[in-house]
Amino acid sequence: MRQVFCLCLLAGCSICWFNTVCFVLCIKNFPANRALALSLTVSYNGVSAALYALAGDAINASSSSLYLLLNSLVPLVVSIAALIPILRQPSVEPLSPEAVRSDSIMFLLLNVLAVLTGVYILIFGSNTSDSTTARLLLAGAIFLLVFPLCVPGVVYARRWFHHTVHSSFHLRGSGFILVDDDDLELHKRLVSREASFNDRNGDNVSEYKLGSQKRSIDEDGARCCEKMIEKDQLVILGAEHPAHVLVGRLDFWLYYIAYFCGGTIGLVYSNNLGQIAQSLGESSNTTLLVTLYSSFSFFGRLLSATPDYVRAKMYFARTGWLTIALLPTPIAFFLLAGLGNSVALRVGTALIGLSSGFIFAAAVSITSELFGTNSLGVNHNILITNIPIGSLVYGVLAAIVYDASAGRGLKLKFADSVVCMGRQCYFLTFVWWGCLSVLGLISSLLLFLRTKHAYDAFERNRVLTEVSQDPARLLTN
Repeated sequence: MRQVFCLCLLAGCSICWFNTVCFVLCIKNFPANRALALSLTVSYNGVSAALYALAGDAINASSSSLYLLLNSLVPLVVSIAALIPILRQPSVEPLSPEAVRSDSIMFLLLNVLAVLTGVYILIFGSNTSDSTTARLLLAGAIFLLVFPLCVPGVVYARRWFHHTVHSSFHLRGSGFILVDDDDLELHKRLVSREASFNDRNGDNVSEYKLGSQKRSIDEDGARCCEKMIEKDQLVILGAEHPAHVLVGRLDFWLYYIAYFCGGTIGLVYSNNLGQIAQSLGESSNTTLLVTLYSSFSFFGRLLSATPDYVRAKMYFARTGWLTIALLPTPIAFFLLAGLGNSVALRVGTALIGLSSGFIFAAAVSITSELFGTNSLGVNHNILITNIPIGSLVYGVLAAIVYDASAGRGLKLKFADSVVCMGRQCYFLTFVWWGCLSVLGLISSLLLFLRTKHAYDAFERNRVLTEVSQDPARLLTN
């Protein structure tokens, strides 16, 4: 028990440190496409469980210690290999518009390859009837993981061909950027200029505007709702929030509750997936369920870049996408509680994986947009303190319900442990988790309503700036 505790402690510290470094590197090296870089980086984290399961089946399916060995050696080898280019990278310089467009194309190709990798693992990851088939499938998965390293070479070859051979292919502006650093700085200046103008006219405008002071006796209910939404409301994206300012903002705590009652519940569900499958008589399909959750979590993380891809045709606040992403979680838990069969287990696992994957990937971009990029490492680590807290709270809740159900229902004894069998083992847990995820959905909706105007103001300023710089775009649109 002591060894397991030390192992979990070291692994948790390692994951936190590793993720923080990756997030900071993505934001510093890809300021114009940071949301795309973050979603792509986090997405492969979601498919790792299926890859390790496939590797274990290919090497020795009967060895349970093999997974620990792979988890200790593979990250070490990959980290050492990645350390060399990271240390030798040149200093970060502002990118030209052509370089930004080139990066956008590269990220588009990488996302296509990532989707192919996820589909491959989803289809073939659990179909390992023998070791020979598993080895072939593992070789294909490794090829898909290594192949993206060739994409920069392909893009540079295309650039050479573009400059050498005349081509009519032309990209006008990047449609993949939801919020970039240059636009944020311009947005801040525009808001500051507007604030100065209002101050001269006697308005008390600051970085945060106070709640609406409408005085209508017949609309007390509406006024109360407006005050809750508009009080201490964020009016500018990208404003820096040190840690002591961050924890005093209502927007942060709404964000914290949405994550705590959304993505963290999905993570705890995945940690208990083996026991849930066992209680429902689906132990033989545990590998399939792990692959299903991992693959859909992978797709959810990739989908977190959707706002950046559809920005040119439909602009929607990223906090609104977060609210949409939370919808599948309560649906899945109530489906599991209501039916509790194999079909509900598979559908619910896929929905929870999709929802939690989106939240994990989108959270970094949301944190940087709402609370600034300079303090992202500290602010995001404050946010994800909900993961260990939620793991403890939700895990204890599930354990209490499980033990109580085992005492009065069908149970099997293995050595010194008691195994609960049947729908009742996790019925109340699913109901509780479903209700808590509804709370997270409500919290994310309030966050969206409180931040929507800031995103809308940013988009209006961006469009006006682009039109003023290039009036011909107004005619073409």
